[in-house]
Amino acid sequence: MSGSNPTIPLFDLNYGKEEEEAVLRVLRGKWLTMGPETEALEREFAEFCEVKHAIAVSNCTTALHLANLVVGVKQNDEVICPSLSFVATSNSILYAGGAPVFADIESLNDWTLSPSGIERKITDRTKAIIVMHYGGFACDMDEIARIAHRHSLPVIEDAAHAPGATCSGRPLGSLGDISCFSFFSNKNISTGEGGMICTNEGEYAEKIRLMRSHGMTSQTLDRHRGHAYNYDVVSLGYNYRIDEIHAALARVQLKKLQDGNHLRLKAAAIYKKGLSKIDQITIPFTGRADEANYHIFPVLLDKSVNRNDLMTYLRQNGIQTSIHYPPIHQFSFYKNFSFNHELPLTEYVGLHELTLPMYPGITGYQQESVINFLLKYFEK
Repeated sequence: MSGSNPTIPLFDLNYGKEEEEAVLRVLRGKWLTMGPETEALEREFAEFCEVKHAIAVSNCTTALHLANLVVGVKQNDEVICPSLSFVATSNSILYAGGAPVFADIESLNDWTLSPSGIERKITDRTKAIIVMHYGGFACDMDEIARIAHRHSLPVIEDAAHAPGATCSGRPLGSLGDISCFSFFSNKNISTGEGGMICTNEGEYAEKIRLMRSHGMTSQTLDRHRGHAYNYDVVSLGYNYRIDEIHAALARVQLKKLQDGNHLRLKAAAIYKKGLSKIDQITIPFTGRADEANYHIFPVLLDKSVNRNDLMTYLRQNGIQTSIHYPPIHQFSFYKNFSFNHELPLTEYVGLHELTLPMYPGITGYQQESVINFLLKYFEK
């Protein structure tokens, strides 16, 4: 490594001429919302995810809101979910009138929702279970499905981190009753905003399509094509539509996804080898890496490490890091709720997790810089 400090972002877009051409294609076509790009994206994503129905929406938060509504979450219903997630996971339950009930993670090696932790939280008010595939690592979906079946509960997959990741060869997002994907800027499919809901249940898909656009029975494109001349409003709906530019970008990003995930996997291997020399850092999810998509690269710091000091040191040397995540149940707003929040594993990870730069275009030189700066820090 040279003596100069690198500038290494936490993530970077995997963009090129293809994305530019996709946007121009939409502009030249002069149809900006819910048009042929959206229809094509939905077909292509359903095929990729191996599900019958894929419905594009404005973002993953709106996808999660619709998922809660369609499984019947109402006032005072409980929904079990992780606290080690982005706050949208639990906020979506509140939007539907329900109450989030947080379960702990499996272990300090496996940061996905604990099946036994889920079962302990089930009551006669429980309406659904939301799992989140942390970092693109699959939850124990077989065991969670058995628990859900015993209690007649639907399972919603928060698959925001998970496009292209698999579990026993099956795509994440095809294992629950409904799944929700994010196309936010830092995700493996990056469009800025945008999301997708997937399901094999035709009744769910029909309701989601209605609620996505004001509860209307036909859309502008249908009327433009002469397939309908009027519309009815048959349910309470929302303006959760995706626009054509974001849909076109998502189509290009979907084509790049597998190659991008492969590059992430190679980058993860470099980190694992280099970081193995540092006793104060543990890498979670050992033994499960081959099916993950490495949306992020999280590490667990020894409790003796001052995380803020380390992050400041790395920032001063041109390396951006982050925390995934501050536990939701510890946010000021969520302290207003009176649920049992005994989540010792989640809280430990929340205090000691550090996310290192990860994206398809990260170079070996950049990664060696990250590793070397970490080695220097801990040598002190």
